Formats: sequence, C-alpha cells, structure tokens
Amino acid sequence: MAVTSESTTVWNGDLTSGSGRVTLDSSHAAELDVNWKARSQGGAEVTTPEELLGAAHAACFSMAFSNVLAGFGTPPESIQTTAAVTFDPAQGITGSHLLVNARVPGLAEDDFERLADEAKRTCPVSRALVGIPITLEATLA
Repeated sequence: MAVTSESTTVWNGDLTSGSGRVTLDSSHAAELDVNWKARSQGGAEVTTPEELLGAAHAACFSMAFSNVLAGFGTPPESIQTTAAVTFDPAQGITGSHLLVNARVPGLAEDDFERLADEAKRTCPVSRALVGIPITLEATLA
C-alpha cells in the first residue's frame, strides 16, 4: 500500500530577504522556519531544505540497514546515522555523507561493510538522490 506524506511551505518576500515556514502536515510533528541566509551561509535558528533532506536520509538509511541486517540473521541492537547534506549556492545540493555507528552482535567487519553499502544503495531516499554522490562511513561498535 502506497503512503503519501505531505509538507507545506509558505514563503513571504523575495529569495534573499524573505522567509518561510515549513509545516509537516501529515504528522503535525513540527513547524519550522526557513530562509535563504541560513541555507546559503548557515545558521542555528532555522532549518534548511538540506537539513530536512538529511533527516529523511538518516532515518531511511537506518531503517534500510536494520532490515538488511535482520535479513542476514544479525539484527542490530542500535544504529545511529547522521546524514550531512552539502549545499553550494552556485551548484545546489552536491552530496550526502552518511556517518553510521551500529551495534550488531556477532557480525564480522567485512559483512558489516558490505551490508552497510547494500543499505546505502537500496534505501529509497538514496535511490531518489541518484543525481548526487552519496558517501558512507560506517563503524561497527
């Protein structure tokens, strides 16, 4: 069964001096401010499309990796994934770097690396991001 999730952004003003508010409509989990300054220069008070994309990529990869590990017969105790999505104002989104730390009892390092790469390739968000490089740095705890 297909599930559709929705978010809405209301933007006011031009790109450089305007601002917007993103609402996670399906879950009602958050309303987040966005603006160009934070996106192009960084900022701690508002989110960016890249931070939201990173959240989606980290969550998706963790789910995919958990599934791949369980399918291999070694379900994880825990998986922590950070997705660092890079944005260049002149080039757009230029990559996503997955930094993963997982506890998987009884799993050999070479199997861990192979399965992490499989999860990176098969995660639905990774597949949606085929136009950018996706790198992976995975550590077996």
